[in-house]
Amino acid sequence: MPRLTPVSWKVLDCIFRKAGFKFERQQGSHRSYTKNGISRPIVIPKYDELDVRIIKSNMRTAGISREQYFELLKQCK
Repeated sequence: MPRLTPVSWKVLDCIFRKAGFKFERQQGSHRSYTKNGISRPIVIPKYDELDVRIIKSNMRTAGISREQYFELLKQCK
């Protein structure tokens, strides 16, 4: 399985929208996304390069596996 690498906020936005999340609000440079059945929103900062730590945290919150992430990533690049 490939390693997680930093991506831009636009790519991560695409991945989570394809996973069923919808944009809820933006406060400063942080965008919040929600989905029914997920207990708390995921937050994607509008940075050119998002650290792997942020990606992993959002994946954990959203319940997205690495396999699902890489499948969605292929569709968003």
